[in-house]
Amino acid sequence: MNIEELLEAEWSEDLKNNIQLVKSNTSTHCIIWFEKEMDSSSSSSKEQKPSGGGGFFSSLASSISNFGSAMQKSVNGLVGYEGLEVINPDGGTEDSEVEAQKGRWKQEDRDGYWKIMHKYIGADVTSLVTLPVLIFEPMSMLQKMAEIMEYSYLLDLADDCEDPHMRLVYASCWFISVYYAMQRTWKPFNPILGETYEMTNHSGVTFISEQVSHHPPIGVAHAESEHFIYEITSKVRTKFLGNSVDVYPVGRTRLTLKKAGVELELVPPPSKVNNLIFGRTWVDSPGEMVVTNLTTGDKVVLYFQPCGWFGAGRYEVDGYVYNSAEEPKILMTGKWSESMSYQPCDLEGEPLPGTQLKEAWKLAEAPKNDKYQYTHFAHKLNSFDTAPKNLLASDSRLRPDRYALEKGDMSKAGSEKSSLEERQRAEKRARETKGHQFTPKWFEPSSDIFTTPWGDVEVYRNNGKYAEHRAAIDSSDSIEEVDVKSIEFNPWQYEDLTAE
Repeated sequence: MNIEELLEAEWSEDLKNNIQLVKSNTSTHCIIWFEKEMDSSSSSSKEQKPSGGGGFFSSLASSISNFGSAMQKSVNGLVGYEGLEVINPDGGTEDSEVEAQKGRWKQEDRDGYWKIMHKYIGADVTSLVTLPVLIFEPMSMLQKMAEIMEYSYLLDLADDCEDPHMRLVYASCWFISVYYAMQRTWKPFNPILGETYEMTNHSGVTFISEQVSHHPPIGVAHAESEHFIYEITSKVRTKFLGNSVDVYPVGRTRLTLKKAGVELELVPPPSKVNNLIFGRTWVDSPGEMVVTNLTTGDKVVLYFQPCGWFGAGRYEVDGYVYNSAEEPKILMTGKWSESMSYQPCDLEGEPLPGTQLKEAWKLAEAPKNDKYQYTHFAHKLNSFDTAPKNLLASDSRLRPDRYALEKGDMSKAGSEKSSLEERQRAEKRARETKGHQFTPKWFEPSSDIFTTPWGDVEVYRNNGKYAEHRAAIDSSDSIEEVDVKSIEFNPWQYEDLTAE
């Protein structure tokens, strides 16, 4: 029996006997995959895709909780690395050693880093571990927060839209659009406390973000145009699993459409970074995304398919726009890596007769063979072309480690990163000695505590001072414009300190 015959076969009640058949007739790693994922099913998430379709996988999923998340082609059996698994998202047939050698790591780097990291299995490594520059991209997390602005035209469409349900189609497509950037396998730099990022010159949008906490890491952003106000308090919780890490978005995202007069709230799905050390690193975000209209009660529920066996389902997103009575009004389908489409539906979720599937959003063409998998917009975020005049000295573009990495100087990037981290520790010591607390410059903590499925977060709000700061600069003829190349990176509230 080959794999094709196996997938089409009727399974008997004695699943164990069938598994033994798999073991004797197919490659060993297939039986390891079945045994491992079956055993772990009881502890997996309860989230399931809305019912529909049929066949072998659908019937089996009905009896095993979240079997879809287990439908991964895993290449296991790394001798000497207990607890690790290398997951091939393309469903290749390489054995574990061949698959494990793929990726950006040299063998000696893999072995050395594993010795450092294995003790953190099960821990939250959000700000616990000092990571090598080898795995970084030349961008700060504050810059990556701004990548969602690339398709801001979708919010212009949503704000101008008279149909409240189509408004949610455009808004949810905007939230989906950032996942192409989020699936990059390089890690952005952790912002220094007090670091900022400013962006202008993009479709009338003004964007400001600031790192307001170091332990735990919390970044806050405010973006505004004539059509919308976007606010996010971004905090994540992680769980290191050996060769992968689960990432839980413990943050709050609010979007206000000015003309429409509505406020939307986002709850995104969790993500998983696979093959951190061994194999080709890749990112998956299985689960539900919920966008709720807090003003009307309408909402969008979209299911991000997990990457399945032989890569099946990867990138796929399906779901519905519901009215306040929780009746489906518009179905949505597509891939976050390509495009999203919509079609009006009946109360059963079936397409209305006489209607057609129409495209709402399409991914812009990206550069070919880009080292860091950047989009054209991501390159603009590192450029001073998107910076306002008299750029803040705390801006991420000015980080010496980021700049050195962008220029390809790994050694300098590593030393500059270590220097910044030591200065941050020195400033913390000085602050604690004086009994002072860090005070954000452009945001302030509110009394709101937002609850997510993965924990609570204290919400920060824009304090209005940045708008005043920019207005003063833009309206004044007496403020001399400074050459950005002469600005030294300085996010410190105290003087730029070094360790004694």
